[in-house]
Amino acid sequence: MNRIALLLTVLALSACSTATGKAAAPPATDPATARSLAEGGVLGYVDAPTGAHVWRAIPFAAPPVGDLRWRAPRPPAPWTGQRVSAKPAPWCPQQLSALDGVKKERFGEIVGQEDCLYLDVYAPPMAADSAPQAKLPVMMWIHGGSNTWGRAEQYDGAALAARYKVVVVVIQYRLGALGWMAMDALRQGGTLPDDASANFGTLDQIRALEWIRQDIGAFGGDAGRVTIFGESAGGHNVAALLSSPRAKGLFHRAIIQSGSFRSTPIQEAEGLEQFPRAESGVTLAPKIIGEGNPITGAALRAAPVKAIYTAYKTPDEQLDPIRIIADGVVLPAGGVDSVLDSPAAFNAVPVITGTNRDEMKLFNVLNPTLVKMVFGKLPMARKAGFYDAVSDYPSRMWRVNAVDVPASRMAAGGLPTVWAYRFDWDEEGRVLVSNLGRLLGAGHSLEIPFVFGHFELLGAFDRFAFTKHNEPGRIALSNAMMSYWVNFAATGAPGRGVDGKLPEWKPWSNAPSADRLMIFDSPAGGGWRMSADHETSQRIVADLLADKRVKTPTQRCDILTRVSRDNPELGPVMAARCPRGLEAGPPR
Repeated sequence: MNRIALLLTVLALSACSTATGKAAAPPATDPATARSLAEGGVLGYVDAPTGAHVWRAIPFAAPPVGDLRWRAPRPPAPWTGQRVSAKPAPWCPQQLSALDGVKKERFGEIVGQEDCLYLDVYAPPMAADSAPQAKLPVMMWIHGGSNTWGRAEQYDGAALAARYKVVVVVIQYRLGALGWMAMDALRQGGTLPDDASANFGTLDQIRALEWIRQDIGAFGGDAGRVTIFGESAGGHNVAALLSSPRAKGLFHRAIIQSGSFRSTPIQEAEGLEQFPRAESGVTLAPKIIGEGNPITGAALRAAPVKAIYTAYKTPDEQLDPIRIIADGVVLPAGGVDSVLDSPAAFNAVPVITGTNRDEMKLFNVLNPTLVKMVFGKLPMARKAGFYDAVSDYPSRMWRVNAVDVPASRMAAGGLPTVWAYRFDWDEEGRVLVSNLGRLLGAGHSLEIPFVFGHFELLGAFDRFAFTKHNEPGRIALSNAMMSYWVNFAATGAPGRGVDGKLPEWKPWSNAPSADRLMIFDSPAGGGWRMSADHETSQRIVADLLADKRVKTPTQRCDILTRVSRDNPELGPVMAARCPRGLEAGPPR
């Protein structure tokens, strides 16, 4: 019980591993998993609970170190003999936080290594000689973590692969400033066209898709049926790949879970404006190599990783790296969302996009201004009504920007194969005075265990969130979601699921009153069913202005500030309703 606050934090991005404990001994390899790839042989192991064949830490690119730092990834060097692929890959450089289960004094510590471009493969059991004929759907997972944190070992694709006969690939990619950096000095001396890009993490994901095209047949996968899917920053990355001409033909369906279609203009990311951002390349370069030193690509590539992270520190805060940059090389110069109106302008494959009903509760439960600790241990909302309201409206606005608006634009532009969902499950257990179902609800990342069919992704928090009491309903919901996801990967449409017995998941429609949204909940919460609900920023503001849970003008302006940040069309409402001094929302 005395670790409940930490356990809630661990939920934030579905961390299941810590940076403190000793690494578990790797499983014993199994000869049945021996495979021959273009680069060399690999030997994995059999997952005991599911029987799936698993290979960990297979290199899909050369280490992006030295002269290859801030360059497009290159193919990996071949190896001789069999590579034992049973241990997790090394993490890409990232900073420790409460998400890693470490003590507070270790927060901010840099861990990982730049040689980190590896992937994991999960496949149904099959013999090596029959694998190339299996031609199973492939699902490539891109992890979340704000594109600054996370690793492949947090996600176990064994249950999904074994139960539904798909090949699951979980990849790693460069994070933070090492993954996204815009600077003229870094473009100089490149030998490939992609070296002129500022989106190195995106290029890592493209390189992984190229590896799949070449090697996935050895694991039973069909290189002609590849689905990319990811959550949060992973969903944002999926949206970026949809818009990237460089990724054309490398994937055939896309699933965006709680993602975003936004990007930063190259001029802003590089800092070529009159007042450059503190996170821009122009501002950061002197800090990385030392004030007064010539800014060259060689000097930046020679800088220690610690110097790059230190450059983001100011006396007041830790700056947030820029990522997903509209560089005109890998991503459209007009931005990721600039191409959605024309299927000819982006990779117009079938798309699923969705959000969770209570996205913001995951973040608000960690906010001491909204939640207090009873007995110093157990979280409880300070003002229950306001807590719900301050969670509801930004969560709804997330959906507007990630689901309703892009789906409407893609459908209006002529793409008929767009599906949308909202995840509503909120049946977590209670811990004395803490009602976790209310505090967390259908919060950010909660759908991931349901999609993977693996309820051990949340570490020690599992026993509080996933209880015996809620097991029948959540397992039924998980089975339905997995079936829809896999049928989409196999056929290009979620339809009625793999066995054809689920309610039909209809494509998005802009027609008035049309069923357009799949709601996912347990049978007790109404089950999985279609809805005609259509969310708009105007409806959100109207509901907010009439909401009796919000008691004061300051509270109303706090919420309005939060929902207006990425929605400039709400500026006039802000100006009319929230004079300066009433805007109480925290900084971005």
